[in-house]
Parts: sequence; C-alpha cells; structure tokens
Amino acid sequence: MAQEEHHEELVEGISEQLGLILKKSKQAVYIYLDDIHKVCNEKFAKLLGYKSAKEWAAMHAPLSDVDEADQNNVIAAYEKATEKFTASSLDIALRNIKTNKLIKARMIIAPMVYQGHVFSIHFLSEI
Repeated sequence: MAQEEHHEELVEGISEQLGLILKKSKQAVYIYLDDIHKVCNEKFAKLLGYKSAKEWAAMHAPLSDVDEADQNNVIAAYEKATEKFTASSLDIALRNIKTNKLIKARMIIAPMVYQGHVFSIHFLSEI
C-alpha cells in the first residue's frame, strides 16, 4: 500500500473516531496529519468561506488561510505539538477566502496519536 493511501485511511479512521467532536463541537475544529491529509468540521470550513469541509480538505496549502504575520507562530505551535507533545494556545488571524476579511481567533492546538501516527487537533474560537 502506498503511503498516500495509508494516510488517507488514517484520516478516515481518525475522522470516524472523533466524529462526535467534529459534529458537536461549538468550535471550529480541524485535525491535521500533513498538508494533504487533514479533515475539518463544517464550522471551520464556513468560518473560512469554503463551501464544505471537503473543499477545505482538498486544498493543499492550509497555511494560506492564516494571516502571513501569524504563520510562523502556527508552525511553531504545530512543531511543539507534534515533536514535543505539548499543547499550545495562541491568538491568530485567519482570512476568509470569499470576503478576504481577517478573522481574529484563539487557537488551541494539541497533539494526538492514532495508530502510531502523530496528528494535531486544532480548536478555534472567534475573538
């Protein structure tokens, strides 16, 4: 099995396992393995102006939604989560793709492991 197929299966599996969180959370949520293998809830997709969670997941440059001034902080928090297994909270600005409006949000990022692979889970609330 190719690595990409394996990663697709991992994302499907974690989506099923955490489906209740993705559906019921009052926050925008996304789960990230890499730029290609990720999933979000509809709240997150709508916050950023995407038609659906699938449309956002198909995009291969997820940091493009983060204001350029905050991109390094998001990368650092991701590395802290996936390399040091430490959660972080930070305030960031995201850009809605339809309106180009900046959205201020508090992001909580935490590490998680599924079938031996390290993911990060992100919860966002508008501030």
